Amino acid sequence: MSDSWPRRRLLAILRGASEPLDAQELARITGQHVTTVRFHLDVLTRESLVRQFQQPPRGRGRPRIGYSAVQRSVGYQELAQVLADQLGPDPRRRSEAAVAAGRAWGAKLDAGDHAVESLEDAKDVTITLLSELGFAPERDPAAETNDQVLIRLTACPLRELARTHSEVVCGVHLGLIKEVLDRNGARGEVNVRLHPFVEPELCLVRLELMAHDARRNQGVLREPEHDREVAPVSIGVESGAEPRMAPGEPRIAPPSAGRMAPQLRNADPNVAKQSAQQW
Repeated sequence: MSDSWPRRRLLAILRGASEPLDAQELARITGQHVTTVRFHLDVLTRESLVRQFQQPPRGRGRPRIGYSAVQRSVGYQELAQVLADQLGPDPRRRSEAAVAAGRAWGAKLDAGDHAVESLEDAKDVTITLLSELGFAPERDPAAETNDQVLIRLTACPLRELARTHSEVVCGVHLGLIKEVLDRNGARGEVNVRLHPFVEPELCLVRLELMAHDARRNQGVLREPEHDREVAPVSIGVESGAEPRMAPGEPRIAPPSAGRMAPQLRNADPNVAKQSAQQW
């Protein structure tokens, strides 16, 4: 819309109206000639700022054309990016703040009362949660063991933002999952890891039973197959960076036949070190 005060005034009137108004009503309100009002309404219509409606005629004659302002929808993608940008330049602090925000979200979310008493329960709760939020999760039975399950996330409501702000977007999602599982009884029993973009359109959630020593050591896991401790991976991603694993981190088995083994891409080694200490 050009810098036209008459059109801005018409648009403001239509946005405040409870029903469509026709050109004659708008001419009466603004004091402009009806022909001038119709000209401005035509411009606003072409710019998709107002919409036309047929209205019944007053008395005899042709139906009237009413106009209503097009209500703008909230740009959640843009809002999320603005909020992500406000978390500061330090990737570690951004990630920590994001996980904390995700936990705060999970604390307020109605997540049901499915008690988590096994890894299978944790998987069911996680899949239900992510399904309701639009992640289109899928089980990966081929990668399941007695101590680990993988959940494939084939969609993400904020995927494009996650490509540039993964430590924030994925951190929020990780904190959300952790909090919901903890609320249902998994605290100290199930470790959650989020592996973003193991493929261009695929992320993975890994749920692991925590060994007895790990429960006393705040998240340091003992891998049953090798009987050695490994640090949880971080969730940082930098577009175009080579995949890096946290020290001692074993590669994950392929989620299904023909797929590459999912790996975490980490833009900053300090993020992985701090994440190992925190998560």
